[in-house]
Amino acid sequence: MSQISNESTTQSTRESRNTQSSRGPLLKETPKHPHEIQAFNTISRVPIGLNETVRADSVAALNQILVDTMTLRDLYKKHHWQTSGVTFYQLHLLYDKHHLEQLELVDKVAERVQTLGGIAVAMSADIAEMTLIPRAPRGRENVPAQLTRTLEAHEMLLQRARSMAKRAAELGDDGTNDLLVSDIIRTNEMQVWFLAEHLEDGTRTKSL
Repeated sequence: MSQISNESTTQSTRESRNTQSSRGPLLKETPKHPHEIQAFNTISRVPIGLNETVRADSVAALNQILVDTMTLRDLYKKHHWQTSGVTFYQLHLLYDKHHLEQLELVDKVAERVQTLGGIAVAMSADIAEMTLIPRAPRGRENVPAQLTRTLEAHEMLLQRARSMAKRAAELGDDGTNDLLVSDIIRTNEMQVWFLAEHLEDGTRTKSL
C-alpha cells in the first residue's frame, strides 16, 4: 500500500513539473539579471493612449521627482528624531506630519511611473546615487540649519516639478501633469509655508 502511494506521489510530481515546463517559466529572465522581467530604463507597452516616447519622457522626469521626494521624506524623519530646543515639541510633530505627507507622495509618483510602463526607483542605494538634493550630515544640526536645509530641498524639488509639469502638458500627458501640479507642487508649497514661519528674520543660514 505504501509503495503504491509513493509511486502515485512521484508520478504527480513529474506531471506537475511537466505542466510547469510546458507553460514556460513563471518569470522571463533578462540577460543581465536572472528573474528580472523588465530592465530599468525600459518601457513596457500599456494601452493608455500615450506613445512610448511620451511615456519614456514622463517616466524619466517622474523618477527624478521620486528620488528627490524620498530624500526629502527621509530628511524630515532625521529632523523629527534630532530636533532640539524650545520648539522641540512643535517641530517634532510638524516634521513627522510632513514626513507622512511626503510618504504618500512617494507612493503616488511610483505608481504613476508603473502606470506609464516604466520602472520606479526603489532601493536606497539608487536613491542616494540619483537624488539632486545635497546629502545632510550624519550629525545633529541646530534648528535654523534644519529648517534652512529642508526649505532649500523643497525649493529645488518645486523648481523641477514646475518645469516637468509644463513639459508633461506640452506632451499631452495630462495624468502626469495633474499629479505634479495637484499633489507634488501644492503639498510642497504648503509645507514650505509651515516651515518658513518658524524662521525669524535673519535666522536663515546657508546649509552645507
